[in-house]
Amino acid sequence: MLPRNPDTVGARIAAARRLKRMDQTELAAAANVSTSTVKKIEQGSRQPSDAVIESIADALDVDPGQLLGNGSLTSSRVHATIPALRAAIDAYDLPDDGPVRPLHQLRDATAGLEQRRLDSQYAQLTRPLPALLAELSRAVHTRTGVERQQAAALLASAYRSADAVVYKFRYHDLSARLIELMRWAARQAENPALEATAAYVRMETFFAAGRLENLTPGLRTLEAAIDAAPATRSRSVAAAVGALHMRAAVAAGRIRDEDRARTHLAGAGHCAERVPEGVYTGTAFGPDSFRVHQVAVAVELGDADTVLKAARTWKPPARLPAERRSHFYIDIARAQLWQNLQDDAFESLQVARTIAPQHVREHGQVHQCLKSLLRTKRSDRDSLIGFAEWAHVV
Repeated sequence: MLPRNPDTVGARIAAARRLKRMDQTELAAAANVSTSTVKKIEQGSRQPSDAVIESIADALDVDPGQLLGNGSLTSSRVHATIPALRAAIDAYDLPDDGPVRPLHQLRDATAGLEQRRLDSQYAQLTRPLPALLAELSRAVHTRTGVERQQAAALLASAYRSADAVVYKFRYHDLSARLIELMRWAARQAENPALEATAAYVRMETFFAAGRLENLTPGLRTLEAAIDAAPATRSRSVAAAVGALHMRAAVAAGRIRDEDRARTHLAGAGHCAERVPEGVYTGTAFGPDSFRVHQVAVAVELGDADTVLKAARTWKPPARLPAERRSHFYIDIARAQLWQNLQDDAFESLQVARTIAPQHVREHGQVHQCLKSLLRTKRSDRDSLIGFAEWAHVV
């Protein structure tokens, strides 16, 4: 049976607690609330305040929206942070005076943001971003030599984490600005893998335009970055080039340039043979990520048979980042809709939501699938309408 979302806040908290292998007393201590409070919330006899939800979410290392079953708290927290985020970005070259922690502490803080980005935990990701961006900018401007390059690499990573939030919440002007700053920081770091990754992220601006004719210049941008990569490739550079090929294959598939899509998919496969699955300069790459993109390209080319065969024979492993795993099921749902498998498509969307709720809630292709299901699906209408309301489709 496919997993479904719990029905109450208390049930969601209990499920998340068990996944973390915590008992109620341990959760209460970590969230700085009483054990009786946790018990009452899980039993459903007490409704938690937003502050308590945030404390419990922090203790469980999940997004508050995942516990609430909707994104209202997440969305409000993201939107409230945007002015401070803009201010930190505007002052990238003239940061305010302030403390700068040692590089190993900044590295840990940046890695924490990266992990939350990969898991689509936007509320937790957004809160520390403005202060960390300012601190990393100060580090770049006060360090010299190798330490400056290392600080610039961390700043590029933090810019990417910020971009993930603003892009999902449709601040596309701010996303374009962050991508340019990421490219600038990658150059300061003198890191070829980071520069290739910046080109990978830059493709977002072409996808965001929403018009197929915009994808052709974006595809040329990806291909130029592939050509510019060093001929002698480290593992991180090979992974970055492989990721560029994966994104180029999807873009080519979307404009129905099948030969180009297949060529880039072959390039990605060649890189995946050399690189074990992992996260390289902030991007998941390896054999499993390649398989997810094989499905994505098949969807773009309209090859529903390949997609549905993948759905029957393979599932993305838990070690893949949540956003990538959820995208696999979104693509499966799209193909199932083409085959008039409405119930299966809805179940695939539910699985995607269970894996990465905020990613699914803000995803344009999910919205398209839900609109189609609302027109054609006749069974389980209450659950479908509830899902569509949660995603702000109705």
